[in-house]
Amino acid sequence: MELIAGLIDFILHVDKHLVEIIKDYGTWTYLVLFMIIFSETGFVVTPFLPGDSLLFVIGALGATGALNFKLALILLILAAIVGNTINYFIGRLLGDKILAMKNSRLIKKEYLHKTQAFYEKHGGKAIILSRFIPIIRTFAPFVAGIGKMNFMKFCLFNMIGGLSWVLLFMFAGFFFGNFEPVKNNFTYVIFAIIFVSLLPTVIPYIRSKFRK
Repeated sequence: MELIAGLIDFILHVDKHLVEIIKDYGTWTYLVLFMIIFSETGFVVTPFLPGDSLLFVIGALGATGALNFKLALILLILAAIVGNTINYFIGRLLGDKILAMKNSRLIKKEYLHKTQAFYEKHGGKAIILSRFIPIIRTFAPFVAGIGKMNFMKFCLFNMIGGLSWVLLFMFAGFFFGNFEPVKNNFTYVIFAIIFVSLLPTVIPYIRSKFRK
């Protein structure tokens, strides 16, 4: 419970925690940020790590000079692309074995099924679109690997998605993150980012309940 509470606190107050990380770790902060984004996209067991909100805050801090914006941008684009690629190969090599498991505390089959439905609906474009949907973006490359999606085709969608995702949120933070109304209500802004990101998965769920 303490771990979950700590994670929630980190996500909702990621701006304050990131400032503390910069003070404590200095240049090593870039490695910490790389590993968070890499893990959030690279391993199906870590969909709970912050993505959108973290990129937004990094952009905002980059605008103030607390971080090297260009260096962070390059590193996190690389982390997003490499993370998805690793996830793809995990799905390709181990996906069938994982799906054959009756129960798994690490991987929720519910998330896999939702991602499979999303993938079937949007095809290869799901790799791009999933970047903007928490949880599904963690499982999309894994499902693509299970489905033995053509690797070169996957790489194309992966690069487009990774670039679009990191550029959008980091530049949004860079240009808007330091406005006084945003700075004074950062927790609410994080809530809003999370809420908007979850809408594409919440709306279909609500619709299916009404149909039933």
